[in-house]
Amino acid sequence: MYDAMGGADAVLRLARAWHERVLADEVVSHAFSQGYRDDHDVRLAAYWAEQLGGPSTFSDTMGDHSEVLRMHSGNGEHHEMDRRAEVCFALALDDAAIDPDPRVRRALTDWFHWGVELMGSHHESADDVPSDLPLPRWSWNGPVVAP
Repeated sequence: MYDAMGGADAVLRLARAWHERVLADEVVSHAFSQGYRDDHDVRLAAYWAEQLGGPSTFSDTMGDHSEVLRMHSGNGEHHEMDRRAEVCFALALDDAAIDPDPRVRRALTDWFHWGVELMGSHHESADDVPSDLPLPRWSWNGPVVAP
């Protein structure tokens, strides 16, 4: 999927386009109201790229899946915010000039929905997130189950 969507440049464009859209959204922007790192787009792109079959830059140099889940946990359920984040993602695909092939678009939107659900999996407390979780992977056929 990483190669099909255009590799590192495409993933970074998409992360930047999505971040720009969510910051402009009156509901989703709340998730960033406490601030965010200056390199958020680069880190997000590395996280997404690795999930989609790209290099392991995120895991090798930036953190693990447990850390990411903890950052997104303990905030209660927020279904409207999640759905709006998904709409922002679908629109960001065009903003970032990602391949318009319907198969690529569908796989990416399915992956993003799955990822949003993962981020909300510990909505009650970050303390519920297990340590050392491997970064989840996605393929054309859905989640990749580790052997």
